[in-house]
Formats: sequence, C-alpha cells, structure tokens
Amino acid sequence: MLLLLPLLFTGILCHGPNTEATQVLGPHHLAAEEPMTFHLLQISSYANQSWENTQSSAWLGELQTHRWDNALGTIDLLWPWSQGNFSKKELENIQALLQLYFHSFPQEVRKFSSQFQFEYPFEIQISSGCSIHPGKASESFLNGAYKGSDFLSFQGNFWKPSPGAGSQAQNVCKVLNRYRVIKEILKRLLSDTCPRFLASLLEAGKSELERQVKPEAWVSKGSSPGPGRLLLVCHVSGFHPKPVWVRWMRGDKEQRGAQQGDLLPNADRTWYLRVTLDVAAREATGLTCRVKHSSLGGQDLIIHWEGHPILLTLICLAVIVTLVMLVVVDFWFKKQSSNRKVCSPHVPNLAFPKEANIQEPRSSGNQLCLPQKSWMKNKFLKKWKISLNKF
Repeated sequence: MLLLLPLLFTGILCHGPNTEATQVLGPHHLAAEEPMTFHLLQISSYANQSWENTQSSAWLGELQTHRWDNALGTIDLLWPWSQGNFSKKELENIQALLQLYFHSFPQEVRKFSSQFQFEYPFEIQISSGCSIHPGKASESFLNGAYKGSDFLSFQGNFWKPSPGAGSQAQNVCKVLNRYRVIKEILKRLLSDTCPRFLASLLEAGKSELERQVKPEAWVSKGSSPGPGRLLLVCHVSGFHPKPVWVRWMRGDKEQRGAQQGDLLPNADRTWYLRVTLDVAAREATGLTCRVKHSSLGGQDLIIHWEGHPILLTLICLAVIVTLVMLVVVDFWFKKQSSNRKVCSPHVPNLAFPKEANIQEPRSSGNQLCLPQKSWMKNKFLKKWKISLNKF
C-alpha cells in the first residue's frame, strides 16, 4: 500500500543533491540551537471499499508551507518562498507525480486490505521528512500509523514494525521489504533530496522564520478554586517565534504546581499562552509572572500580581475625586446665586422703560436675572453628571 510513496520526490532526483543550498544554511536560521524539520503529513480515511478521503500538507517546523488541492490536483504554495530554490520544472514534475500517487494510493490500500485484514472504517496516517541539527548531520524519518496507533517506520534501508503493532504490521513490512529498488529510492529521497529542499526553504524564508515579535503579558484572577484560595492567571500573547518560557515566581524561586495551557495561534501568526497557579489568598502577595522570549533580548518580562488591585484602587480614587469636584462646583453655583437678586415676579415680561434702562446704572439691588448665566450653569452641571455616569 505504501509502494508509491517514493514518488513524492522522484521528479527531482535526476538533478542530484544541491551542495550550494546545503552550504548556505547557517546557525542564524536555527533560533536557540533548535533543529528545523520539514515534514509531509498525509491522513487517509476509509469508510468502506468505495469511500475514501485524503488530506495532505507540508510543514516547516510549526509553519505550514504547502497544501495539496484534491479538487484541482495541484500543490498550493502558501508563501512566496515555498518553492525554495527549486525550479518551476522541478515543481511541475513533483506535482505530476503527486497526482499519480494520490490517485493510486487508495487503490493499493483496497487491494491489500483483505490480505492485511484491515477492518473498515479505518484511518492511515503518514509522516515523512527530515531534520537539520546545528553542527550535526541531517536526520530523516518516515512513520506510518493505523487507526491512530504506531504501525511501521522506515529505518536505514528497511521497513520495521512498530513495537506492539503485532503480526499485522509484521506482515505489511515483510511485503514492503521485498522491493529492493523502491527502498533504495526512498532512502535517497529522505537522506539527500529532503535535506536539500529544507536548506533552500530556510534560506528563501529567512525573513519570516527570523521574525521576532515581543510578547504582551498581564495577570488576572480566575474562578475561585475554593474558600480562601485564588487562581492566578498569567496571559502571554502576541509573541513570535513560538518557543517561550513562562513561570510564576516568588523572587527568584519558581512556584510549583503551576499549570500551563496549550500554545494557541493568533490570527496574525503570533502565539498565545496562559499559565495558572492555585494559591492561598494570603500567599498571593509578592508573586510575579516572569516571561522569557528570544525577542526580549535577554531582558525578562516581569508582571507583579499587585498590579491588578492597584489599578482598581486608582479607578476608585478617580471616582471619589470626581464626586468631590461635583459637590464643590454645585456649592459654588448656589453661593453665587444667593448673592444675586432673583428677578422680581411682578415685573411683566421685563417690560422696562427704554430710557430708564439706558440711563440707570446697575446696582446690586436692582440686578436682572440673566437667563444666559443660568443656562451655562445647568449645562456645566449636566456635563459633570454625564461624566460621572460613565464610571
């Protein structure tokens, strides 16, 4: 059933290994001396003899670089540099061979399903590729799984059953090991062609792979785990690359019992992580969340737990100050009003003799009530009350 797997790279074998592509690979590609891996993933599901579905993709570490389009029978290049330094002709050859492979693979599986006692429904998973370690020779791998359990692998120049896979895997490997030429081709694909393509991807995608984005971190309180206890939550988000170190600390001492969640992707290709700590409420004071990441240049990001209640305190103080100012302003307007004479109710419609009004100077005992000032006062108070309501 796996006899056609070597066709994945057969179209480029005739070009031979590209030594230049391997030489340009430097340690700057491998952050924190981590190995880089290029791997192909294939998941084929079989409901019965007539229904099958296959999904296939290629990944450079955690970054998906290629996808197989079943409808069109083409390779989707997900990045401008996904071609590496391979020519257009080489990629066309690979695409043609993949079309043949994905057309023939289901037929091979159905052909041998009864012989190998495959029971419907079942799923076959295949992972193959290579890794480059700093200062070391490249390593290759090919592993197959059946119904979610390790089934077989290709090691050196032989197919070997996985431990615990039983006689079923042994029978499959016995058949596959009869094809000497296919094994030699597969060995060359994994040991020569794959590292060459991986090196070219690392060089072509250097800017994306070396992208550094600093994390943002904050702390919050989760659901109470019980009486007298707190669940402290440290959130770290927006960082790239993926490797990150997050711990709850007291001084320089790491706190045990912290629970780290899964690293989750953000929409902008950065990552998010949360780390929780269950502590007694009286012991929360003095705790900090410390973050280490390659983008920080060796400067740890430290978030103090006390920062959260201090923020609430500042908000409360702002509300209190606003209330006091409203009271003072209201008192001032009332005092100013009491010093003025209110408009006499017996004066009809402010109908004063024009001559008298022009000649007579204004005195404290004969002031008119000014509607404009009253309107300004009401508007001023209204604005303050609206601001208060927003709190």
